[in-house]
Amino acid sequence: MNLLTNAAVNIQFDPMAFIHNLKHMGVGMLVIFAIIGIIILAIKLVNYLFSK
Repeated sequence: MNLLTNAAVNIQFDPMAFIHNLKHMGVGMLVIFAIIGIIILAIKLVNYLFSK
């Protein structure tokens, strides 16, 4: 238990770090949406090609 309390003492809260990381999180979300869009288009293409 002593190890956990020592680790918790060294934690610092920096709200500006969250603001600086918003750019990276936004890029990550954009990539996720792009990949989902590519998957949806691939499924539609396969459905169109093999529907008949």
